[in-house]
Amino acid sequence: MNNINQLLLQAQAAHNAANWQLLIQCLQQLTQQENSKNLESLENQEKLLELALSVLIMGDFQQRWEIAKVFVRLGAIAISPLIEILTDEEAEEELRWYAARLLGEFQQPEAIAALVELLKIEDDEELRTMAAAALGQMGTYAIAALTELLADEQTRLLAVRSLCIIRHKETIAPLLSVVDDPQISVRAAAIEALSSFHDERVPTVLLRALDDIATSVRREAVLGLSFRPDLREPLDLVTRLQSKLYDFNLEVCCAAAVALSRMGGDDAAKHLFQVLVSPHTPVKLQLETIRALCWMEMPSSLEYLRTALNQLESVTLWQEIVTVLGRVSNPQLASLAAEILLAMLEQKHPAVEIAAIKRAIALSLGQLGRMEAIEPLTKLLADSDELVRLHAIAALKNLAPQGEWESGGWGDGGMGR
Repeated sequence: MNNINQLLLQAQAAHNAANWQLLIQCLQQLTQQENSKNLESLENQEKLLELALSVLIMGDFQQRWEIAKVFVRLGAIAISPLIEILTDEEAEEELRWYAARLLGEFQQPEAIAALVELLKIEDDEELRTMAAAALGQMGTYAIAALTELLADEQTRLLAVRSLCIIRHKETIAPLLSVVDDPQISVRAAAIEALSSFHDERVPTVLLRALDDIATSVRREAVLGLSFRPDLREPLDLVTRLQSKLYDFNLEVCCAAAVALSRMGGDDAAKHLFQVLVSPHTPVKLQLETIRALCWMEMPSSLEYLRTALNQLESVTLWQEIVTVLGRVSNPQLASLAAEILLAMLEQKHPAVEIAAIKRAIALSLGQLGRMEAIEPLTKLLADSDELVRLHAIAALKNLAPQGEWESGGWGDGGMGR
């Protein structure tokens, strides 16, 4: 108890000296669980609250951040003064922002009501955004109040964003009520949030959103469906997503490539390959389809990459294929990936005339860990490009750490021979 009294005196002295950092330290110690039981009297709690408020009002941004935990530990007694700060239009904007943030820690009706009212009347967008985030932080306690805000066009978007934060099944019904909202941002936010629920009401909404006039909504629908490979057959998702590879917007097309890779299957790989080798496909989408085919990690998807190496004439695409092949993690497919890369060297593919691609081949072969690559990599030690030789050495050290490859007389990497 003497220690408590000493801390209280030290806290008051720090306050009188405007030493906010020391005051924060004292308050944090006083409100720790082992000390808080000795401060249960209302008088002591009110004193601590008064001191904490002085830091919140007078401290800098970092000090306000640090004092936040003290308010949480003080409990409901802090709500009323925080609401006063929040509703004071003459108060500093950052101070009001912190008050809104702190009120989100209290799952109490008065805190919810104050934040909801702020959303209705406040013009400052940052303050409104923080109030919405605070409501979302309250979880299911705030769902009813947020649902009411959906009725007002001025608060609908922020209410949806708050519901998105909560991620609880009770938010499904209110979110479904705005999936056809005139505001694009509202529709997109609702679709994104609904995508995280495995609820029977959601898939049909996502399918309908694939044809929304707004790019952001279509993209969210594609991404949402990409996490539902369990619906691949019942909803014929490969066909539905394949059409989005030809969307008017490139971002939607790229999202569709990722989605198809998550669906898996030879049919999805075929659709990706067709887009990859089409002369009309933008390079950005071609790069995305190369990655998607690699992520699928199927024999057919790697064979499509082999075929693409022989059909495409782009250095950028060659290098990307070589790079992604080195990332194949399935041990059984690593052999096929290495075979494709080794064939490029043996058959003198046009790409191997380019030093940057030879370096990428060496790096990928080292990553794949296939011992059959040792001899071809050893030959690269005599390459005229120094960086190719260095990459070959690094790959060989990865494949044969004990240096077995050096027995062929390449101990110095062939640098001076």
